[in-house]
Amino acid sequence: MTRAEEPLIRVEGLHHTYQAGTRKPIAALRGIDLTVRSGDYIALIGANGSGKSTLLRHLNALLLPTVGDVWIAGRNTRDPAHLRDIRSTVGMVFQSPDSQIVATTVEEDVAFGPENLGIPEQELRERVDWALSVVGLSPLRARASHLLSAGQKQRLAIAAALAMHPRCLLLDEATAMLDPLGRQQFLDTVRSLHRDGMTVVAATHNMDEAAAAEQIVVLSQGQIALQGSPRTVFAQESHLHELKLDVPAAARVARTIAQAVPGFPVDALNLTDLLEAVSVRLPSARGAAT
Repeated sequence: MTRAEEPLIRVEGLHHTYQAGTRKPIAALRGIDLTVRSGDYIALIGANGSGKSTLLRHLNALLLPTVGDVWIAGRNTRDPAHLRDIRSTVGMVFQSPDSQIVATTVEEDVAFGPENLGIPEQELRERVDWALSVVGLSPLRARASHLLSAGQKQRLAIAAALAMHPRCLLLDEATAMLDPLGRQQFLDTVRSLHRDGMTVVAATHNMDEAAAAEQIVVLSQGQIALQGSPRTVFAQESHLHELKLDVPAAARVARTIAQAVPGFPVDALNLTDLLEAVSVRLPSARGAAT
């Protein structure tokens, strides 16, 4: 999949107000402009209440703008005639996988969405087989959905979304309830899909997860406070702290080392960056790193 000239997702002047028209309106989004191109991997970060989940729900028309517009593959989410196409183009995985499981077995759950679109039987089987293979659940296709682990349930949620043949996956704190192993397996699946061309927009509280994205959008009080590459965003540590956000663990370690080793780079985003910096500057560590 190549990056097209036309954005896959275009958000212009988006405002969303909960309880609009009442005595206590809640302004969740206030003038968001955002462009997502095919093949992008964008992480949304921000403190609780910053608007991350509200923004994601606009990207597949679960919510409609109070003011402004959202286009998905050129289709305005305000037009109800486009709803099915939008939901097929952009799949969503929520924090709690149990809320998305609708069928008794793994295979039936993956088949549910395309079956309701009237996909022919042969193509339906092919979609289910492919989606289960991608997330590594083919051996569990006949298992009762409720017997899966939390990590397996999240991968099932991805498979159900993939069976709709979306161009983009939206992840709303999708790893928040997973143990470290389940989180790693889930993220490995997402990164593999992105390498194969899938567009990913992921809301997360985990800065290490955000650092793996190509671009980070920082929300604060319903507005975009920062936007750029992970290195650009995480270099602004003081600003992030003002927004009640942290930097990746590797960046914190690098800053600590820099206090004792002048010139040590402080822009590490992950363990690989950290080990490379250490091996270059500390000869005794070079052998250990290799």
